[in-house]
Amino acid sequence: MAYPMPSAALLGALADRLGPQGFTTDPADLAPWLTDWRRRLTGAAAALVSPATVEDAAFVVARAAAEGVAIVPQGGNSSMVGGATPAGPAEGRALLLSTRRMRAIRSISVEDNAVIAEAGVVLADLHAAVEEQKRRFPLSLAAKGNATVGGLVSANAGGTQVLRFGPMRALVLGLEAVLPDGSLFRGLAPLRKDNRGYDLKQLLIGGEGTLGLVTAATLRLVPAFEARAVAWVGLHSARDALTLLRALEDRLGEAVESFELVPAEGLVLVLRHIPGTRAPLSDAWTWNVLIEAVGAGPVGDRLQSELMAAIEAGLAGDAVVAASDAQAGALWKLRESLSEAEARDGMAAKHDIAVPVADMPGFMARAGAAVVERFPGTRPIAFGHLGDGNVHFNVRAPAGGDDKAWFAAQAAAVSRFVHGLVTDAGGTLSAEHGIGRFKRADFAALADPVRLAAMRAIKAALDPAGIMNPGTLLPLAEDASPQ
Repeated sequence: MAYPMPSAALLGALADRLGPQGFTTDPADLAPWLTDWRRRLTGAAAALVSPATVEDAAFVVARAAAEGVAIVPQGGNSSMVGGATPAGPAEGRALLLSTRRMRAIRSISVEDNAVIAEAGVVLADLHAAVEEQKRRFPLSLAAKGNATVGGLVSANAGGTQVLRFGPMRALVLGLEAVLPDGSLFRGLAPLRKDNRGYDLKQLLIGGEGTLGLVTAATLRLVPAFEARAVAWVGLHSARDALTLLRALEDRLGEAVESFELVPAEGLVLVLRHIPGTRAPLSDAWTWNVLIEAVGAGPVGDRLQSELMAAIEAGLAGDAVVAASDAQAGALWKLRESLSEAEARDGMAAKHDIAVPVADMPGFMARAGAAVVERFPGTRPIAFGHLGDGNVHFNVRAPAGGDDKAWFAAQAAAVSRFVHGLVTDAGGTLSAEHGIGRFKRADFAALADPVRLAAMRAIKAALDPAGIMNPGTLLPLAEDASPQ
C-alpha cells in the first residue's frame, strides 16, 4: 500500500492543536527518536506528534485516518525488534506519534488493587508511585527506566516476575485506546470477570500498535512484600536448575518470584565488561541461577535452609544468600547487565525464544550443538527466564574476527535457523519482545498459516486502511514500499 505524505492542511491542523511542545518537523528534534533501541535501524518521519491528552491523541489519529496517513506509535523507544521505528512501507511519510507526554497516573485504588496509568508513564515511576500506597506492580525488567506503560502493553512485555504473575496479558485489567478510525475505546473499569464476547483489550495487548493506540491502562497491583531474599546458586547443569526450581516451589510455594538462569560464559562476560562486579561464589560453575523469594517472616532463612538441603543432596554446588539490599542489588546487577556485557564483547544474533518448560534444558543443548555444526566457530549463549520456558538464545560471532562483517553476512541466516529449530520443537520465536520489523520475515515463513490468516483478518477488520504501524508484526500483502 502506498501511504501519502501528510498534507499541509493536516500538518497545520496538528500544529495548531498540539502546540510547539506537541508538534515538530525539525529534523534535529526528530533525530533521537528515529533510530531503534539496538541501533540497527534508522528511519524517517514527516513529523513528530506528542499529544498530552487522550482527546488530542484521538484528534491526531482521526485526522490522519481521513487522509490515509500512516502512524507509528512510540513510547520509550525501547523495542528490541524495531517495532517503534518509522521505517519500511511508510518511511518518511508517517507521523511518529509519541505518547511520552501522556504520563499521568490517574488513580491508585488499594481497594481494587489497581492503578490507572497513562501510556507515557515510565515503569520505574509507576513502581515508585504504587509503593507509596504499600502496593507493587509485579513486572520488572532491565529497561524499567525507559520502558513506558503503552509500550509494555503493546508488546505484552514479560520480565523477571512472569514465573509467578505472568506477562502483561495477565496484569492488564482494562484499557483505553484510540482505534484506527479515531474512535475512542473506553474500557478502563478494573473488572476481574467480564464475559461480553470478544475481548478487545486482549487484541490490543501484544498488538504492537497495529490495531490501535493504547492511551491508558488499568493494571493489577499486589500487596508490598514484608521480606525479600535474593540468592545466587552454582549448578552443574540446566536440568539441575529446573529440578531445583520445582523443589523450591514445593517447599516455598509462591514465595519464589524470580528464577533467572546464567551460564558460566555469561557471568564471565559481565565480570569482564561491567565495572564494579565480582563473582558471587569462590568457584566457577557451569550454570548459575539468581533466585528472588518474597513473603512474610524469615523468608531469607527459609530460602537458605532449602538451598543448604539442595547442596547436601548434590542438586546444587554452592550458594550465597544476600545479607543486605546492597548485596541483593549487586547480584541482580550481574543478571541485568548480561545483555550490555554481551553487546560490549561483540555483535550477536539475538533471539527471545520459548519452548515448553520441561524441554528447555535439553533444547538449549541440542540447539547450541546444531548451531555450531551449521555455523562453525559461532558461540551460542542462552540465559534468562528458565521457569517460564523463555530464554535469550543468542549466537555470538566467531572469536577473533570482524564481528560486524559476520553479522551483516550471517545473522539473518543464523536467526532463520534458530527460529526453525524452536518452531520444530513446538515453541515460539518471540516470547516477550514481539515480532516488530526484525522478525517479520521469519514469522511469515514459519508461522501456522491459519494463525496468520486469522491475524490478517483481524487487522483488516479494525484497520482496513492499514495505517497503524505498517510494516510491523504482520507481513501483509499490501505492505509494499510507496512509489
